[in-house]
Amino acid sequence: MLDLYDVTIIGGGPSGLYTAFYSGMRALKTKIIEAKSDLGGLVTHFYPKKTIYDVGGIPSIKGAQLIEHLNRQAETFHPAIITGQTIVNMERLENQTFKLVASNGAVHYSRRIILAVGSGIFEVNKLPLEEAPLYENTSLFYAAGDPQRFAGKHVVISGGGNGALDWAAELAPHCKRLTVIYRGDQFVHALEHNVERLHTYQVDVKMSSEIVALSGTKGQLSSVTVCSSASGCSETVAADAVIVNHGFQCSLGGLDDWGMTIDNSGICVDQSMQTSVNGIYAIGNAASYPQKLYLIAAGFVEGPIAVNSVKHDLEPEAPAQAMVSTHHSFFNDK
Repeated sequence: MLDLYDVTIIGGGPSGLYTAFYSGMRALKTKIIEAKSDLGGLVTHFYPKKTIYDVGGIPSIKGAQLIEHLNRQAETFHPAIITGQTIVNMERLENQTFKLVASNGAVHYSRRIILAVGSGIFEVNKLPLEEAPLYENTSLFYAAGDPQRFAGKHVVISGGGNGALDWAAELAPHCKRLTVIYRGDQFVHALEHNVERLHTYQVDVKMSSEIVALSGTKGQLSSVTVCSSASGCSETVAADAVIVNHGFQCSLGGLDDWGMTIDNSGICVDQSMQTSVNGIYAIGNAASYPQKLYLIAAGFVEGPIAVNSVKHDLEPEAPAQAMVSTHHSFFNDK
């Protein structure tokens, strides 16, 4: 076990990246393992162009830029970063070291584990139409991406949650026409702020409606058929592109078999962020405890708490916390 790490962080989203940085502050040998091919979690895959306003000290920042900064910060103390590996098995050896096995057969050894897996491995809920695959990635998308690609086009967004309304507000200034189609009769799953933003633009909103058919040729959409559940009537809406935001399905996968206590909100942790399995911690959206705050900023606190707990566990005589960066010897030498 020449590659034995003090801490292995499973999950390379915002919480995992910041935790890797703080783990370096505590002089712990650290590794990140991310299931996807790139870092950033849900922010990278769903909101790279979304403007984020609720990170302390940053008035506004695009999702992709935030991940870029977090990635650079995480690399400060040179952790090992592994992408494209899903951990499928965990075994605790006689010496209390954890042996982690990935789906590709790769083996990792760690003294402690921090789970920063969010809600788990996610798969988007796709548009349930037989013809949908014909248009995917050419004119039917499950993430908005760069708003400029929709400039001057007729765009239809299907969905009524925060993600859908965020995309609508971002794309509206660029589109020739934007239509939001939502099967609900009101935006009960969206923040009031996002609903207000939507109304500042000339967006055609069709409530109690859903897309029932797609029309086009050679992968390029020309229109969609929309049916109203209120009236029972159907209409044709011009569409050069359709963006679907119907949420996603998440699974903790093999983590369910690790013996941890899991409730409807996630993996139960104590005040040290430790799960019911000694030596395994959970942070960010993966962690469940009373008065849990579901913000990126919360993970920036929970990660260091978990790291400090690990440090105390491995080195009981070590200080309870890392020095602030202005006093830390690593930064004083710069």
